[in-house]
Amino acid sequence: MNKPLLIEIGVEELPAIPFLKELPNIEKKWAEILEKNRLLCEFDFFYTPRRLVLWHREFQIKQEDSVQEMFGAPVKIAFKDGEPTGAAIGFAKKCGVSVEELEKIDQGRGEVLYFKKEVVGTQSNLLLNEMLNEFINSLNFGKSMRWSNRSDSFIRPIRNLAILLGEEKVEAELFGVTSSNNSYPHRMVSYEPFSFDFAGDYFCKLDKNGVILYPDERRKTILSQMKEIEVSNNVKIEIDEDLLEEVVAITEFPTALIGTFDKEFLELPEEVIVTSMKEHQRYFAVYKDGKLSNNFIVVSNSKTDDFSHIIAGNEKVLRPRLADAMFFWKNDINNGLSNEGLKKLVFVEGLGSMYDKCEREAVIANYLADIFNVEDKELVKRAVMLSKADLMSEMVYEFTELQGLMGYYYANIAKENSLVCTALKEQYLPDGEDSELPSNIFSSIIALSYKLDNLMGLFSVGKIPSGSKDPFGLRRAAAGIVKIAIEHKLPLNLEKIIDSLSNNYKGLKKEQLLEFFNERLFKIFDVNPSVLKAVLGSKEGDIYKVSQKLCALNPIVLSDNFKEYSATFKRVANIIKDIDVEQELEIDTNLLEDKEEKELVESFNIIISKDYPTYDEELEALFGLKPNLDAFFDNVFVNHEDIKIKTNRKNIIGKVYQAFKKIADIKEITI
Repeated sequence: MNKPLLIEIGVEELPAIPFLKELPNIEKKWAEILEKNRLLCEFDFFYTPRRLVLWHREFQIKQEDSVQEMFGAPVKIAFKDGEPTGAAIGFAKKCGVSVEELEKIDQGRGEVLYFKKEVVGTQSNLLLNEMLNEFINSLNFGKSMRWSNRSDSFIRPIRNLAILLGEEKVEAELFGVTSSNNSYPHRMVSYEPFSFDFAGDYFCKLDKNGVILYPDERRKTILSQMKEIEVSNNVKIEIDEDLLEEVVAITEFPTALIGTFDKEFLELPEEVIVTSMKEHQRYFAVYKDGKLSNNFIVVSNSKTDDFSHIIAGNEKVLRPRLADAMFFWKNDINNGLSNEGLKKLVFVEGLGSMYDKCEREAVIANYLADIFNVEDKELVKRAVMLSKADLMSEMVYEFTELQGLMGYYYANIAKENSLVCTALKEQYLPDGEDSELPSNIFSSIIALSYKLDNLMGLFSVGKIPSGSKDPFGLRRAAAGIVKIAIEHKLPLNLEKIIDSLSNNYKGLKKEQLLEFFNERLFKIFDVNPSVLKAVLGSKEGDIYKVSQKLCALNPIVLSDNFKEYSATFKRVANIIKDIDVEQELEIDTNLLEDKEEKELVESFNIIISKDYPTYDEELEALFGLKPNLDAFFDNVFVNHEDIKIKTNRKNIIGKVYQAFKKIADIKEITI
């Protein structure tokens, strides 16, 4: 029999960001507890800043009865001379029965002791208290707090607990709070609780008491109100998805309102204004005619008929924020963009100051400029040495997420070369999964130098990612290097870079860094891992060429007829096992006897005599050898009694293998 189950955990206002980080795990954790207790069913999870709600439309009032099977020691060990040994007696005790009640069963390896018993399911209302406590203790919000005289902790104090199974109030206790059939309205409606007798009553009374329980409904409400503001004010609101989710999490009755700030603040860079509003106040930016306007959107959690005082209050709070930003802006412009202060700013222990880091990056940039044929090396050096200068600015001290971007603005004001200015803005790109990339090769050199120095420098002092921990974002740096190289078709070989520049990184173990980097490639490229392994087996170190080889090889491996190719090349791999394919192999045409081997050699020579503009065309030509190879394997006896002919025939296959291996080691491919 099933009944609806409603659980509401009432809390003091939840901090949005740590809550949202754990949100993707919450339903999964409750489902695991339900399954463990043999009560798994469909359910919904709803939340507001003051309540966590688990709603089950059909919940078993009792666990299903089950059969428990237990297996013991082999019979020949459990009994000796017909008498039970300690193994039999111990197993019987474990099962809660006498030795005589035990059975025997043969599972294919001889008879063992066996016992089967019916397990009567427990009433659900007797399990929920323990289940709920386990669930709450499983949630990880980062920081937690204690309250009252309790020694346990949670993200915020728990003030209310309600559990209804059908119309029955389930007895439970959570952090000293006992269950009831009470809940609380929106704070601006009342501070007094209301009672409810069943789930439908709960949902109805929440709605009447100013609480929109469903986060999807709050989200739709906010977006609908914003759309109305856009139409009535002829503006465009920038919908920051992360900010929207945060606002949904901190409101129970949201209302989107439009406010204004003084136009004089529009002198500030757009990003400064938007960041100040978003980070400090949770405001959305507003645009008019494609430009940032002196408006903002605040989402209120108030339930009132007059929002004028709320708008005025938010306008009053925003003004000093923007005034501070204006003060920083003007001070920074007066002070100019200088990197001298970086000499006192420590990068990482063992790697000197940020100025030292810039000097190392300049060496890398000079090396890359040579490879990428960028002639103005002085300009490259200028960009690198200025790249971290904005870390000393007051604006970046206040808004660290604007580093690089503020350097771009200050460099523009100082009339630096436009390439330098753009490079300062783009030096940290890509900075996320779907991030933009540096827009040109000049900027790419600056961005690559930053990432390469991070990798080589931090590996040299033992700051290596482990498990899920990567405090310096080295996995992201490796991915960024790959993306930049592919985007701009840059010849970038990490091993050669390390060999050329390792003098600046004492303690760097090349093989360790290369292994880390290659491991990242398996996460970056969306291909069969064996295909990437095959390409890396070609000893190709140029990242762009690796990507091109993958683009050429992977579609062939995914094709319907690759299984036929695979069978042929497995035979190739078997033949080359006992020959050294790393050495130069010679084919003596005077030793060719059979028509099939002559035709294979002739076709092969034609293929390798040509230049191919792409790997796709070269692979197509090489895979075109399949009919010749099949005919060779079917009609030519490789292990000829004449050792010279035998060697010559193996060399034919070895040469074919070598030709493939310039692109990929085909024996590594598995499907």
